[in-house]
Amino acid sequence: DSSEDAPPTTQNFIIPKKEIHTVPDMGKWKRSQAYADYIGFILTLNEGVKGKKLSFEYKVSEVGLVGLGPFPKQLPEPAVGPVGQVQTIPSPRHSWCLGPLYLPPQAIEKLVALLNTLDRWIDETPPVDQPSRFGNKAYRTWYAKLDQEAENLVATVVPTNLAAAVPEVAVYLKESVGNSTRIDYGTGHEAAFAAFLCCLCKIGVLRVDDQIAIVFKVFNRYLEVMRKLQKTYRMEPAGSQGVWGLDDFQFLPFIWGSSQLIDHPYLEPRHFVDEKAVNENHKDYMFLECILFITEMKTGPFAEHSNQLWNISAVPSWSKVNQGLIRMYKAEVS
Repeated sequence: DSSEDAPPTTQNFIIPKKEIHTVPDMGKWKRSQAYADYIGFILTLNEGVKGKKLSFEYKVSEVGLVGLGPFPKQLPEPAVGPVGQVQTIPSPRHSWCLGPLYLPPQAIEKLVALLNTLDRWIDETPPVDQPSRFGNKAYRTWYAKLDQEAENLVATVVPTNLAAAVPEVAVYLKESVGNSTRIDYGTGHEAAFAAFLCCLCKIGVLRVDDQIAIVFKVFNRYLEVMRKLQKTYRMEPAGSQGVWGLDDFQFLPFIWGSSQLIDHPYLEPRHFVDEKAVNENHKDYMFLECILFITEMKTGPFAEHSNQLWNISAVPSWSKVNQGLIRMYKAEVS
C-alpha cells in the first residue's frame, strides 16, 4: 500500500533539548525509537556505499541520473536484536525514512550549497592573532554567523510545506560544527550532522534512493569543511581519548570508508599504514582520506600517535574492520 510510504499529513515539531545528563540516561537513549532510527540510518548508508569508490556514478532520487550506478528499489527487512536494536539494513518502510513521495528537487545539491556557504564564511573570517596556539577566537565569530543564519540555511533545503520543521532541524546543524565556548570538535558533533541528515530523511526531504549521494556528496563535503575548520581555527578535540581513541575528530568516515573497501581486489587493511598506498588511493576512499589527514596533522611514528588504527591495520579483512568499527561506535559514540 503506497499510503504506508506517505508522510503523516500533520507532524508536530519541537526544538530539541539535551536529554542525556547521567549514565542511566544513556540506557533510555539506547532503548528509544530514536536510537533505533539513528543506528538504522548509519547502517543503511554503510550498506549503500559497500564496495564503491567516491567516484562511483550514482542515482539521486527521481530528479535525474547523476550516473548509471545500480540502485536497489527494495532492501531486506531489518533483523532486530534482543533489545530492539537494528542489526542489519532497515527496509525503505523503516521509520527513519518516510519514502519517496514529496521530494523537493535537487535536495542533495542544496545541501552541498549550504556547506559551500559555511566554507565561504571560513574564508571571510580569518584567524586572529592571539597568544594561545589552539582554539582561535575567530571561530566564535564564524559560529555566531551560523547561529544567526542556521534556520535560513535549512529553509533553502526544506520545502515551504515543511517550514514548521526548520527550527527543529536547524538545531542539529548548529550542533554539528563544534562548540563555540570551548572551540572544540569531536565525534558528538559529527553525530549531530548525521542526525541532521536523518531528520531530513524522516520528513521526506531525502529518501532511500539518495543513500550513496548522502555519503559521497553531502557527508564528504561536510568532512572537507570540518577539516578546514579544524585547521584554520586550530580546534581542540572534544572528548578525545588521546592515543587510545580511534581519531581525534571523526568516526563515521572510518565506518563508511571501510565498507567502501570491502572485497577490494588488492587494498587490504595492512595497506592503510603504507604511505604510497594512501597517496595513490585517498581520493577514492574516505578511510584513506582520513588517514592522510591524520598524517598531515600529526608527527612521529603512526603506531605511537594513532595506536588504535595501527592495531586495526592487522585485521585480516575490511568486512571484519567494518563490523568491529560498528560495534565500537555503538559502545563509544552513540
